Amino acid sequence: MAAALVKSYSLFLPMRREEDHMKTSARTAVKLAGASVGALALLGAGYLARTWARYGKVSHDGRPDPLLDRFMPTYEVREYHEARVSAPVDIAFEAVRALDINRSRLVRGLFRARQIALRADDTARMPARPFFEEARALGWGVLAEAPGREIVFGAVTQPWVADVRFESVPPGDFASFDTPGFVKIAFTMAAEPIDARSSVVWTETRVATTDAYARDRFRRYWAVVSPGVRVIRIETLRLLRSDAERRARETRDELIEQEV
Repeated sequence: MAAALVKSYSLFLPMRREEDHMKTSARTAVKLAGASVGALALLGAGYLARTWARYGKVSHDGRPDPLLDRFMPTYEVREYHEARVSAPVDIAFEAVRALDINRSRLVRGLFRARQIALRADDTARMPARPFFEEARALGWGVLAEAPGREIVFGAVTQPWVADVRFESVPPGDFASFDTPGFVKIAFTMAAEPIDARSSVVWTETRVATTDAYARDRFRRYWAVVSPGVRVIRIETLRLLRSDAERRARETRDELIEQEV
């Protein structure tokens, strides 16, 4: 009888050890998850604090833009991003004009996240169409254009409102617009040749507020959304590079076929 009990206990012991191991692993996983969440929270808080503190301290890296300077020579926020493209400048700018950023799951996801965070109306769906057409449909106005090279859009808005609306302002009135409680935004999409077979495309966005109230509201808004805005700009250039280089390859292939 005693031998049977010892044998039974010896069979049970590995199971007990395995159960203890699983509990220990679970506790370790919970601790690691908690530590990760805490670290992310600290990083997020640090980013918010840094963005808040640096508000109004703009970088002037990148290419000068006299066309954009005409409409917003001074500003509180500036986002500049560029990418080299293996395509002639005319093909690169065609890709700029035809770009559909909503085909990117990443961009759609970020827009959806904003809707959820601000409890915006999510019933409206933007149809697939070139970015320039979509910008005009949303209310942006064309401030200036250098054919085949650059286009400047502008609008006034209150982006912290859930269902944000953009209102165009005539080019001649944009720089002097000062109605209290608004944010002025101007952005450009441009391309410039490097040589006969390559070019650089870039986008620059500038923001200025019209009074202290708008500045305070936008500063808080920007501290939260700026990472997503930067990701969208980077994704936009990735799509542009892909589209422009595909167009360039297709054009070269057509020329080769014609020669043959």
